[in-house]
Amino acid sequence: MPLTNLLHAWEAFYTLLGTASATMVGLLFVAASVGSGVFMPGRRAPLRVFLSASVVNFSLTLASSLVVLAPLPNGTWIGALILACGVFGFSHACLAWRDTLKDGLMKVIDFEDRTWYLALPIVGYSGVAASGALLALQYAQGCVALAVSVSVLLAIGLHNAWDITLWIITQRRS
Repeated sequence: MPLTNLLHAWEAFYTLLGTASATMVGLLFVAASVGSGVFMPGRRAPLRVFLSASVVNFSLTLASSLVVLAPLPNGTWIGALILACGVFGFSHACLAWRDTLKDGLMKVIDFEDRTWYLALPIVGYSGVAASGALLALQYAQGCVALAVSVSVLLAIGLHNAWDITLWIITQRRS
């Protein structure tokens, strides 16, 4: 069975996933606006690690959903675009690590934040990239691998968005 037909069975899943991701990107913009006075200017690492990373998680999940739902000619195109999404997310995560080390933020944030904001996204982005490679090579396992990977990114994004919201609320009260 052609890969595009296999992915068609996932249409409702990716429609829901894309809708949830787009909604969360919008809500993060609202949270960022409300908490704009909380982040110190001139410190790139906290913005990249905490706020931008969550936007990238949700945006990559949305982009992956759009790629799967797009009427592309074959699985090779789908796989190549998904692979590009994974590489983009992985690159952003590497920049976040670099900025965290460079800015001295690594010494300040706890293990839980390092796990949720830095390590787990790399796992999710690697999974997206790997599933893109599988899809480009026409392996049906890429369908499940992509679903798991973007679900992981959605869960990470939800956790981090809630964590950011709670942090902004507590910072504004202090």
